[in-house]
Amino acid sequence: MHEDLNILIVDDHPMTVNGYINVLSEEKFEGYELSFTRALDCKQAYDHITEAKDSGKPFDIAYLDLSLPPYAEKNIFSGMDLGKLLREATPDCIIIILTMHSEASLIDRLIKEINPQGILCKSDIDIDEFLNAFKIVFAGNTYLSSKIVKSLKDKVFDNYNLDSYDKQILMRLTEGILTANIPNYIPLSLKDIEERKARMKNILMQGRGGNDQELIEAIKKIGIL
Repeated sequence: MHEDLNILIVDDHPMTVNGYINVLSEEKFEGYELSFTRALDCKQAYDHITEAKDSGKPFDIAYLDLSLPPYAEKNIFSGMDLGKLLREATPDCIIIILTMHSEASLIDRLIKEINPQGILCKSDIDIDEFLNAFKIVFAGNTYLSSKIVKSLKDKVFDNYNLDSYDKQILMRLTEGILTANIPNYIPLSLKDIEERKARMKNILMQGRGGNDQELIEAIKKIGIL
């Protein structure tokens, strides 16, 4: 006996919607029968979401493009608004955002207002990554495509006023390279590297200081690398 997995796919390009469905349909998901619902604009998506909730068969997974023809009558102007509607109507629905944009300000809004399980930048995913992302979020984990991750990391660097040399120093430290050997990888003197490390420890560790291992742990906790 297979359990139905109700999947909503919203994109204003019919060929894109059909492509997503074909990719997922060709994969076997043991114990599940995939059932797809298409929407090409905000109105269609709104109607499907409300009807699914009222019928007692809400969507388990929703793929939402952000740029969509609006449904002004219901104040639904984008995939962002649809995501918020889904979160209210079906809190347990797994939401995956599809977008051409990767600006950190947009990603911040998505996380704060919707907290989707996946955010995929259309320009850096292929069929294999699309399918892999589905499996990861369905298993209960979060998936961010590479441009989304880079955007978030770059924002963290901007927030802490760290430049490309700082980033290279941090990368070398996480690779286990001793400070004394870092000048072999970066065109800075050992004195400059030590000074940059001291400044980063002061910034990232809130003035507590500490050794290189503690700096690495601080880096990982903040999510810089």
